[in-house]
Amino acid sequence: MFMSEYNHTVDVKGRLIIPSRFREVLGEEFVISKGMDGCLFVYANDDWAAFEQKLTSLPMTNKEARKFARFFLAGAAQVELDKQGRILLPQALREFAGLDKDVVLVGVGSRIEIWSKEKYEAESDDVDMDDIAASMEELGLSI
Repeated sequence: MFMSEYNHTVDVKGRLIIPSRFREVLGEEFVISKGMDGCLFVYANDDWAAFEQKLTSLPMTNKEARKFARFFLAGAAQVELDKQGRILLPQALREFAGLDKDVVLVGVGSRIEIWSKEKYEAESDDVDMDDIAASMEELGLSI
């Protein structure tokens, strides 16, 4: 399970250090894809395989299902850690998420999200936890 948040930077070559606590769970190779809300999603290979299975089992006759699967699968890349614990973020994914320099890596259970620091702060500032908590109760989650 991934949790916590870490601030890092993307270097001029597009490399990003993955925090050691995240590396312990991810292993040497893992998958990064486009994510929701303008961030990137990072999955350990086993979790990606389970997610990919769900995506490929969606009905091809449903246009929204095709778009949803295409969004994640076409935007995904297998990455590998170097000896310094860094990955090379593909250019297309950096552009999608607006990752220029300062980034925030956020552990959210079964995945990690990589955000531009600016987007993450804006998203965090726009949170009304009372409203969100009420909508979570409708989904069966109460605190």
